[in-house]
Amino acid sequence: MSEDQSPFLKACRGEKTDYTPIWLMRQAGRYMQEYREVRERTPFMDLCANSDLAAEVTVTAVERIGADAAIIFSDILLILVPMGMDLTYGKGEGPILGNPIRSGADVDRLCEAPPEALSFVYEAIRKTRASLKPETPLIGFCGAPFTLASYMIEGGGSRNYAETKTLMYTDSGAWHALMNLVSRSLVKYVKKQIEAGAQVIQIFDSWVGCLSPEDYREFVFPHVRLLLDSISGDVPVIHFGTGTATLLDEQKKAGGDVIGLDWRVNLGETWDRLGNVSVQGNLDPCTLLGDRETLSKRAGEILRQAGGRPGHIFNLGHGVLPMTSVDNVKFLIDFVHEWKVDA
Repeated sequence: MSEDQSPFLKACRGEKTDYTPIWLMRQAGRYMQEYREVRERTPFMDLCANSDLAAEVTVTAVERIGADAAIIFSDILLILVPMGMDLTYGKGEGPILGNPIRSGADVDRLCEAPPEALSFVYEAIRKTRASLKPETPLIGFCGAPFTLASYMIEGGGSRNYAETKTLMYTDSGAWHALMNLVSRSLVKYVKKQIEAGAQVIQIFDSWVGCLSPEDYREFVFPHVRLLLDSISGDVPVIHFGTGTATLLDEQKKAGGDVIGLDWRVNLGETWDRLGNVSVQGNLDPCTLLGDRETLSKRAGEILRQAGGRPGHIFNLGHGVLPMTSVDNVKFLIDFVHEWKVDA
């Protein structure tokens, strides 16, 4: 079987598959012993920049759990460094951006990311593609404009995105200039990933759920549309966000071959509303921390909601949590693969 006829790629295109394909966000991560061993001797950003190690952890993860697709090991924030941001990862902490954007003057000091500055990502994709089984597709990815801009403005994590919304509401010109700059950088970055061998692209909008539909339409939609229009047709694109129950219709209008759903919505009802598009999701990652009876029940509910319709990719509503059992992950993947529509 060629990768073009893999169940995962067929589902991305809305085609019928013999079984429901499944992969997991953050499937190469701290829940896996092999990954922890690499991380014990390699700082996170060094791991991202080492194409051999990035390829190794990518391939190890997909082969260990038996998922239907691999996703390149990288980080959504790497593109911010060549744009002029000071990015560090403290031990046991999240990312820190030491020079946050708070004004139009701050935006003016940034530059469009030259795609060659991220050549290590493309090299990791090439090496991973060469090491994967031919029938296993490889996913490339990037952060969405809003999530990246919010990191740049907040300087790290946030509970209420107050600095982000302050810039949006008080200086819309600076906001749109920042979003346009990020979007243009992402277009070139994603196209280089595709040239290197990525067969699907996922757009991560992990923070966009903090917005109202009105704010999404005014401050985000044009920029996401620019990004998705620019890469549309090259390979399938998965448009993913969290906390997006009120934004999914707008996200579908913005573009994407597959819409990612988190666990806060009913997959069947939401898919009915969205109409002609593939969907990905949407098990709560915490379900993998429970017993297998509960895991089977919750996964079965999602599969029943999908009803065997062409175009469903099983996934979590967000990434695998570090305390997750690898055996539970493998149990879930086997369960999904063995599910029959009339079960």
